Amino acid sequence: MKKRVLVLGCTGSIGSNTLDIIRNMSDTFEVAGLYANKSKSEIEHLAQEFNCPYALYSENGEEGLKKLIKESGADIAVNGVAGAAGLMPSVYVLEEGIDLALANKETVVMAYPLIKQLATAHNARILPVDSEHSAIFNLVERYGKENIDTLIITASGGPFRELPKEKLAAVSVEDALNHPTWKMGKKITLDSADLANKGLEVIEACRLFGFTSDKVEVVVHPQSLIHSMIRTKDGELYAQISEPDMKHPILSALTWSDVLPNYLSRFDITKHSFSFYPPRFDDFPLLKYAFEAAQRDKSAPIAFNAANEVAAYAFLDKKCHFLDIPAVVRRVLDENWDKIPSSITEVLEEDKKARQIAQKILGNIK
Repeated sequence: MKKRVLVLGCTGSIGSNTLDIIRNMSDTFEVAGLYANKSKSEIEHLAQEFNCPYALYSENGEEGLKKLIKESGADIAVNGVAGAAGLMPSVYVLEEGIDLALANKETVVMAYPLIKQLATAHNARILPVDSEHSAIFNLVERYGKENIDTLIITASGGPFRELPKEKLAAVSVEDALNHPTWKMGKKITLDSADLANKGLEVIEACRLFGFTSDKVEVVVHPQSLIHSMIRTKDGELYAQISEPDMKHPILSALTWSDVLPNYLSRFDITKHSFSFYPPRFDDFPLLKYAFEAAQRDKSAPIAFNAANEVAAYAFLDKKCHFLDIPAVVRRVLDENWDKIPSSITEVLEEDKKARQIAQKILGNIK
């Protein structure tokens, strides 16, 4: 029997890769529903291709999305919606007891304690799709959390890995969007350039796997072939290795806990070299601020994400400079974020508060 897959964010990078898997493994998967923040005609074209009656775009509103998720009959939903807008789709999926293949970082960074409770209450699984967290998930499942000392997340270093500190202030939007190894959307590509993305992944790792921030490390690995590692308590390192192709972690989530033959090319280790470097915390302070937010917990991760999102889009719109992004995040984090949200409504209130502060700060930047 085919597994029915609901694809949220079907026209983005994650969604497009998911649909490619379904095209090539049509004996294993079928599309249960499609949703995206794109034109109606584009989604209708996909719905026709995959013979899918359940499809809509964001103009149909929250109630339309809820109805789509409820009526789709999905076995699993891939959430590739970008930004904080991806939180509520995760909530709606879990409320229906549907397994969630999660690529939306904000769901975890903003609200994971509540999301985890929701998954448990409705007997649904949360399966990470970020390549780094997919790697850690598989390694933790196979070696056991009780045997692991440290989680090691790899970072490509982005396009500015070797750029001198004094030149960072003048980098352009075009420079920041020129990622050396991954093809992604603009926001996540920028977040990779200033290491905000890696910071979000640190917070994610702490929350998803129940490790404190002092048990998470980041290492720069420009080739993006090792996606994460674990260090077991006896000091040994274990790694997950594959090409920098998001189809691998998506397929892992779709098939978990089975390991299926597939159409993806086999990795040939003899054709590659591997190098590693420590991150430049002082030159790319967003990574340092993320570790701080993870350690503070409570609403600090919400504030980090919201402030970064506001400042990042301001930079993409050429309304501020590259180094204004960490400056805004720093000033927002300096506020009080000691509230522990007890509901999704309170999560969204803290998110709104952080965004308002960030907008005010940006308004004073000359």
